[in-house]
Amino acid sequence: MDPEPLAPQQPSAANPISIEACCQQLATQLAMANLHFGHGAIDAQSEALWIVSKELGLSPSAALEQMHTELTSAQQAHALAIATERIRSRKPLAYLLEEAWLMGVPFDCNEQSIVPRSFIAELITSGDLEPWLPADGKVLDLCTGNGSLAILAALACPDIRVTACDISMPALALAARNLKRHGFSEQIELLHGDLFDALPDPNEEERFNLIICNPPYVNDASMQALPAEYQAEPAIALAGGSDGMNLIRRIIDAAPDYLNERGALLIEIGNEAEHFHLAFPQIPVIWMEVSAGNQQVILIQAEDLR
Repeated sequence: MDPEPLAPQQPSAANPISIEACCQQLATQLAMANLHFGHGAIDAQSEALWIVSKELGLSPSAALEQMHTELTSAQQAHALAIATERIRSRKPLAYLLEEAWLMGVPFDCNEQSIVPRSFIAELITSGDLEPWLPADGKVLDLCTGNGSLAILAALACPDIRVTACDISMPALALAARNLKRHGFSEQIELLHGDLFDALPDPNEEERFNLIICNPPYVNDASMQALPAEYQAEPAIALAGGSDGMNLIRRIIDAAPDYLNERGALLIEIGNEAEHFHLAFPQIPVIWMEVSAGNQQVILIQAEDLR
């Protein structure tokens, strides 16, 4: 008769152990649990490091440089409890830790908004958007969520003015906390409303150099197949209609009234490139290169929208 399979061994919290050893133990448990990664960490090892670094009050990158530092028994036990809850709940780790990291910058995070992970962040911090971010320029962040992209833009270009808006008041409350956390409560203006309805009527003096947006773009079929981690996020921030283009149509239609003549519109479309081509075959677009390839983010110059 075949022996019964052994149950996975739980990490022990009896004695202090190093960051490296604790990460290895937690990663083993997370990897065996059939979790879905993609909310700020790419795999079980990354999530384990994130849990342990949070326990020690370090950034994940700082923890990597201190792998021999020891956790107390209490810290180890709490890290194990977080990993156990991650496996039980299938919620994104950022919700459990109440913090997310994007391009090395920490943000308050909870279920009032999706976990920040937009590829637009890469373009902001790399300098690729500098032609549309002049000194004293104006940037509009539509569907701002927790405010992460607006804050990254202000960090990258301290001289610009940033306006950020969202239809969700709970998301804006979270964004306000992040603005305060990073000292941008005065520089970044938060507005409540449905896309451009949040703004005053367009006029020549108040046009934007750059409009950025990570809108809801997941098509209906894909929404039905989302892993539990994505289902834990607000559906209003993900669902884009039958082809994922519902809000993107509205944005492209109205954007010309809010852009200056040399401005541009930058939109993340995720895995909906085929649907975008079908919906907007006539619009010349620039496909921006990000870590996921060149089919995730589009830039449309104002002159091509009119």
